[in-house]
Amino acid sequence: MKKLGFFDKFFLLIILGLPVILLAESEKELSLLEPPMDEFIDSLMNKMTLEEKLGQLAQYAGGGSLGFNTRIDDEKKELVRRGKVGSFLHVLGADFLYGLQKIAVEESRLGIPLIFGLDVVHGLKTIFPVPLASACSFEPEAVERAARIAAIEAAACGIHWTFAPMVDIALDPRWGRIVEGAGEDPYLGAAMAKAQVEGYQGDDLSFENTILACPKHYVAYGAAEGGRDYNSAEVSRRTLYEVYLPPFLAAVKAGAGSLMNGFNDINGEPMAGNKELLTDVLRGKWGFEGFVVSDWNSIAELMNHGVAEDRVDAGKKALSAGIDMDMTSGIFGEEILKSVKKDEISEALVDKAVRRILEAKYKLGLFDDPFQYCKAEVEKSVILKEEHIGFAKEMACKSIVLLKNEDGILPLARDPKKIAVIGPLANDSYTPLGSWKACGEEKDVVTVLEGIRNAVSEETEVLYAEGCETSGDDKGGFEEAVRVASQADVVVLVLGESADMSGEARSRSEIDLPGVQEELAKEILNTGTKVVVILMNGRPLAIPYLAENVPAILETWFLGIQSGNAIADVLFGVYNPGGKLAVTIPRSVGQIPCFYYHKKTGRPATEDATRHSARYFDLPVSPLYPFGHGLSYTEFKYSKLKIKNKKVKANGSLELSFSLKNKGKVSGSEVVQLYVRDVVASIAPPVKKLAGFKRIYLAKGEEKEIKVEMPVNLMAFYNKDMKKVVEPGEIKIMIGSSSEDIRLDDSFIVEGKETEIDGAEIYYSNIYTKK
Repeated sequence: MKKLGFFDKFFLLIILGLPVILLAESEKELSLLEPPMDEFIDSLMNKMTLEEKLGQLAQYAGGGSLGFNTRIDDEKKELVRRGKVGSFLHVLGADFLYGLQKIAVEESRLGIPLIFGLDVVHGLKTIFPVPLASACSFEPEAVERAARIAAIEAAACGIHWTFAPMVDIALDPRWGRIVEGAGEDPYLGAAMAKAQVEGYQGDDLSFENTILACPKHYVAYGAAEGGRDYNSAEVSRRTLYEVYLPPFLAAVKAGAGSLMNGFNDINGEPMAGNKELLTDVLRGKWGFEGFVVSDWNSIAELMNHGVAEDRVDAGKKALSAGIDMDMTSGIFGEEILKSVKKDEISEALVDKAVRRILEAKYKLGLFDDPFQYCKAEVEKSVILKEEHIGFAKEMACKSIVLLKNEDGILPLARDPKKIAVIGPLANDSYTPLGSWKACGEEKDVVTVLEGIRNAVSEETEVLYAEGCETSGDDKGGFEEAVRVASQADVVVLVLGESADMSGEARSRSEIDLPGVQEELAKEILNTGTKVVVILMNGRPLAIPYLAENVPAILETWFLGIQSGNAIADVLFGVYNPGGKLAVTIPRSVGQIPCFYYHKKTGRPATEDATRHSARYFDLPVSPLYPFGHGLSYTEFKYSKLKIKNKKVKANGSLELSFSLKNKGKVSGSEVVQLYVRDVVASIAPPVKKLAGFKRIYLAKGEEKEIKVEMPVNLMAFYNKDMKKVVEPGEIKIMIGSSSEDIRLDDSFIVEGKETEIDGAEIYYSNIYTKK
């Protein structure tokens, strides 16, 4: 039974008229009279004026800027007192937000609490790997725990709501925001979306250490033409439903309490005004019960799109389409007020949006205790806890991908006489924080140079040279870098992008190493010293020269505050890397879009095909590194594939097993990947698609039986009538270490007739080790 809080007492005293003395004397008994949510909100809305209702739909930025603020100007405070604000974003701090909340609940007429939002994308103060890196862990349980820690820290700082996870599928690495998502695959994206929503929201949103999740940017924002942020998306309905919508469906089914629309238009219809997707699909077909917030000023931008005449028209279109809260444009105020009074829009439509927002506040426990998130003593006790920092390092280790390891050059010995750490990112304490670093600070970051110094023996001399900057054409540091490299037994060369080269509004026309970094690499290689490259970047980089000439390459993305320690652990073999690429790495920008689940075409591209095939004549068919690729310091053997039921019906499950053995001399992990292909279908199928994965940890010499239960409904696709169906016929099963490294294969038969399935359901394979 929930304890009676401030608003419970307020309801009983003011609305029901029960005496406060009785409340104080018999709180336990009166808690039985606590009204259900619907009844409570009905009573509250009956007291609200139209202006106060519209106030709940308005969100403003703290300080009026994009930065995180501990100030609100007097004008906005006055709006709070008048009940004309429902939420603030980019505000922070338990004490500060306590004071702001106090204005709302004690100085406004109805005392409705505010909801405070912040972009807590991969940590609040304890910064974890960026989402693209975390997805390379292929370990949703770890991703969920990272989100849980982020929620604990954010809630302690007064935050109720994060604008995360970003679940946009991205097939174009030129797009800067690819760094914020889980890469190219809808199945992996769905699994990561589910994990993050559950991590942020926990088991009960009313707990003071949970925050409301907000999957974004609904939908196909990652399909921006040319990889240019905010650009239009031309996407077929089939591709929309099979590729871009599944991660959002997974987030909704995981209980996401809110959702944010994208800036983009889809086939000419801006998402801020797209009723079909915001209402008919999201609420009608999927049953979403949360509220939708616009992205920053996107309602006003309907005018820029050319679909709204003015602010009034933009507001009407957005509210009618299904947007509930207006982020920063201020349109859901005076403009909607005018529209309702002129009977151009109904108050009932306003009421639906208001109710959804009040329900979220109720579920967060804000009507029970509006100050439960604003406790300075909790804030001090949980930020950067040792446990949090420890898991940040573990998560960083899990996210590292070993791209190449020629002749087993890695792991390095921990006691070389001299090791040179070279490169523009080697001692950079800002870049590892990545895009959307929330409250992460450089002082908490362990750089690669520091991590290596922490790891090597006292007898080892660690040399350092910057060599060059990440961008620009200055080669003034080359000479010193070559001198340092020539003295060393091994060079760790840290190259890539600075943090501000990826993220929002950070699209690039080229995806190679910026500046003169490749030239620096050539100079260092010419010394003859053994070289290991560490890549630090927010998108896949086309690095054909490095791939051909450098013996060992680690893809580390942006790993957060424990970056240097995690990289050092992998370099020196303390941790055996097991991450896999969540996104394909192309050979050049001209190979884009480059993703593994392409169609076969009528003239399939193969390396030995004639020029009359679907390929570039001046590039190999294969990518530089495929989806799912990632090496280990040990070797895994796949064997003994057994399919229990070779004939299965739609709505049934395929059951199979195989053996996985660690043949090497060290313990390690392998991400087993299950791919499927419809051999013949009414719509041309992809060459393969991911249908399951599991990261398996094995001691040296250990062998385990891996069991798989795959719902046959994972084979469903949208047919020519846009019905989601499973068709009878042969299905190819492929199990391997990457999308191209298939170790086992077989097939099974789907029996019966074509079966339509519910498009509002999401399916996952269950892969586990036999007890």
